[in-house]
Amino acid sequence: MQNNRIEANSADEIDLIALARGLWAQKWLILIITLLVTAGAAAYAFRSKPVYEAKLFIMPPTQNGIAELNYGRGKSTELEPYSINYVYDVFARNLQAESLRQAFFNQVYLPSLDESQREGALDRIYERFSRELVIKGPGKDTPDRYSVTVQGGDPVRVTEWTKIYVQRASDAAESELIKNVTTEAIVKARNLEQRIVSLRETAQRVREDRIQQLREALKIAEAIGLTTPTINSSAAVDITVEAASKMDYQRGSKALAAEINALESRASDDAFISDLRTLQMRYNFYRKLNIDPERILVYRQDGSVEVPESPIKPRRMLILLLGVIMGGLLGGFMALIRVVISRTKEK
Repeated sequence: MQNNRIEANSADEIDLIALARGLWAQKWLILIITLLVTAGAAAYAFRSKPVYEAKLFIMPPTQNGIAELNYGRGKSTELEPYSINYVYDVFARNLQAESLRQAFFNQVYLPSLDESQREGALDRIYERFSRELVIKGPGKDTPDRYSVTVQGGDPVRVTEWTKIYVQRASDAAESELIKNVTTEAIVKARNLEQRIVSLRETAQRVREDRIQQLREALKIAEAIGLTTPTINSSAAVDITVEAASKMDYQRGSKALAAEINALESRASDDAFISDLRTLQMRYNFYRKLNIDPERILVYRQDGSVEVPESPIKPRRMLILLLGVIMGGLLGGFMALIRVVISRTKEK
């Protein structure tokens, strides 16, 4: 039994030696196939158009960057100030909006293609564009940072496109925020205007009521022949719109007639309305509120965007190395097949 095992092991060793000799005999085949595959890989690597990549990182703005949006907002104005997170969320939503991507595709990407690149279905071109322009959201390590990546054959162009795309998202966000601020200011101004109108109407009605009260007091004073105030009554002439006293007739007909004349000839009640000037000042502020877009920053750029010097594709050295490995494996496999076929014929 032991002798049979020794003979079997010897036979296996002889087969392996024979196989190694057979493969060595096919070394030129292995070498030729390896060179051919490597040459094909080299041709692909050096003939493929280089692809460059530009990447821009984005972070939330500072409080100073959104201060223009909060001008005139606060607890005293009943308008809540905008927070950094709210402004940044508006920008992030516009950055990832499909409408912005489609507009960039139609206005920038398509015009840059030549006739041969425009051939084919438009949706296929859009798919290629979507692979070349990628927006990545926040990650675990960077919970508030976005990145915009653009790939293409021209390093200068991809760098400019990255900046243009982010700037378009910024412009859209600023426009949305300014519109919100302006709309709120208009509504606030309307409310204040309505309040001012109501106060003026109320003051006019109170003045008319006061005139009616004074006229009745004048009739009483004239009926009893009282022309001047009595000793116990006040001699001061009251031409305000305060509530009347039941004893107004005691002031005398002269004082009453003078006050009636003053009230009837009054051109405006504004000077006698409490807090009217404050309301008018706030109304004028909101009516004339103007936000300067140049003073708004809805995001911060994290780092600079330089023109890429080295392409990300193709990786020529890696392709050549893979070509050598794949060529060697293919050549060895072909040589092994020839050795097996040769030994089969010998048997």
